[in-house]
Amino acid sequence: MNYVDLSCREYTEILASKSPCPGGGGTAALAGALGCALGNMVGSLTVGKKRYADAEERIWVMKEEMTKFQNRLLALAQKDTEVFGPLAEAYRLPQDTEEQKKEKEEIMEERLRSAAAVPLEIMEVCAHAIVLLEEFAEKGSRLAVSDAGCGARLCSAAMDCAALNVFINTKAMKDKAYAAELESRANSIRRQFTARAEAVYGSVLTSLGGTR
Repeated sequence: MNYVDLSCREYTEILASKSPCPGGGGTAALAGALGCALGNMVGSLTVGKKRYADAEERIWVMKEEMTKFQNRLLALAQKDTEVFGPLAEAYRLPQDTEEQKKEKEEIMEERLRSAAAVPLEIMEVCAHAIVLLEEFAEKGSRLAVSDAGCGARLCSAAMDCAALNVFINTKAMKDKAYAAELESRANSIRRQFTARAEAVYGSVLTSLGGTR
């Protein structure tokens, strides 16, 4: 099933059910795609306006880049469901004999790596999107600045949620060195880009009269 082609209602109903897919990783990617779309909305409301003519060329470039991130996150939302299924099956493999235990361990390790790679990529794409949202907040129409702030907060949340899906898979890995490498990358992304997203949100919030 292609989950990203479902209606919002259908998606949330399946998400709320006992079905293992979609789950947190795919939903994180979807949230990130929505954050990207909000950035693009700011751009769409900015181009063609005389007041922002000096930034228009750059805004078009930003919109093109953001569309790539938006589409990649939608693809990752689907891919997350595709890698989880085989992992769920691996958990159910028999381990009654030593041979079965060894085979299960090897299959599990391979599938855990695939399951961790997808949310890590979700984090990376969201990080790139946050950088663009900084620019949309700075250069975009003041009438849409709230959307840039919302986009930054959504991408930040998506990044945090994807991180949890990295960690739940690395925790089960036997190769602790490889697991530690993935965890280090995930933590590094969060440290750097959570702060940047918060800065965008905070700047927009205070510009609109809110308090931090």
